Amino acid sequence: MSNFIPNSHPRKESLDRRYQLERASEKGLLAGTAMIAHGRGEAFDYLLGEQTIPIAEEATIQAAIMLKSATRPIISVNGNTVILAGEELIACAALLSCPIEVNIYYRSNERVSGLIGYLEVCRKFVSEHPPSNWQRSPEEWMNLVNDVLILGAYADGLIPGLEGPRATCDVNGILAADVILVPLEDGDRCQALINMGLKVIVVDLNPISRSSLMSTIAIVDDVTRFSRNLKKNLLNFQRLKRKKWENKKALQNALDNINNRLQNLIE
Repeated sequence: MSNFIPNSHPRKESLDRRYQLERASEKGLLAGTAMIAHGRGEAFDYLLGEQTIPIAEEATIQAAIMLKSATRPIISVNGNTVILAGEELIACAALLSCPIEVNIYYRSNERVSGLIGYLEVCRKFVSEHPPSNWQRSPEEWMNLVNDVLILGAYADGLIPGLEGPRATCDVNGILAADVILVPLEDGDRCQALINMGLKVIVVDLNPISRSSLMSTIAIVDDVTRFSRNLKKNLLNFQRLKRKKWENKKALQNALDNINNRLQNLIE
């Protein structure tokens, strides 16, 4: 379907992402509610002008610093995140030398296995295509990418405070981490991770969601744009500057951005 969208279409990239999810859903990789969740995020992205706002850029920088400074960082991904940002997050995991854990709300062995298989395809592509500003050898890049652990298939732990299959996680992944990047997370699981003592970085287009409000750092941005920016910042890590991060203040900044944009549109 995306082949019918001309390159001149002003929302081509956004529509392409929608069709990516549609194809993945047809293959059984996503839960039935995946498109609803994506549509809810799209609504907020319209309010942002479908662009990365300055406070999201700064939040991504601070997230990169927090992840690089962690002892045991991990990237936790659900179905939508795998489909929309799998390649970029594999690259980020390689740059962080950290695992990726598939951890989905409506868990089934079939979907977890399918998503891991999708990430393995992403891994192969990423390993063969080093970033344009990669300063070391292609072989070293390939080794970094191939060393990324993809967890989730044999999850043998439970997140304290949660019930049912969505509490399932890997003892060598989420349960062993000190900093977790978890895009598109639901609120009570974010709270459970905070209660475990983790520093939690979320990506959520809704600046007033429970996940955004409870997280250590919330990036109010589309997950595809965010993952590209995170990779860019990790590749240029030595140039980044740590700042004191006030998450609630940053979220208010995002709300102010939306409000100002709407006022200007009306005027």
